[in-house]
Amino acid sequence: MTQQIHNAPPAFPKITGYVGIMHPIVAFSKDEPHYNFDGAYVVGLPCGINLWKSNAVGFSMEFVPLIKASGGASKMNNFIFHPGALFRLGHGFVLATRAAFETSGRYGFTPVLNKTVVKRANSSYYLALPVPVRFGNEQPTSVSIGFQFGIAF
Repeated sequence: MTQQIHNAPPAFPKITGYVGIMHPIVAFSKDEPHYNFDGAYVVGLPCGINLWKSNAVGFSMEFVPLIKASGGASKMNNFIFHPGALFRLGHGFVLATRAAFETSGRYGFTPVLNKTVVKRANSSYYLALPVPVRFGNEQPTSVSIGFQFGIAF
């Protein structure tokens, strides 16, 4: 009887959560590329909740405070609300398609390709490639690339 319980398919909907660290690498706009560490260092601390409707599709809400260190001081200089849809692609890959709303006045979308690299019984470790596209606040449209890693549970 116990063996049958362990082999049962996962029940849906299923709620998962995660925390991570996100490092912007470079931002492109009509101006010159802007690199992290070029006069300042920015790091994001994403955390979120995923509601999986099935093994293939889910909804996610992510919250990302961004901290900027420059000139010997640091401060939280932006906060992003990132709701979106999740799509399992197979082989440990997930595509997150997120809307983006920033306290800086910018908005846009962020596709994120996520790969589970270590899977354990109650948690997993992941790597991700976010590609934020931003508009608004009297600034030129920008496309950025970042690197994220973290733990999901």
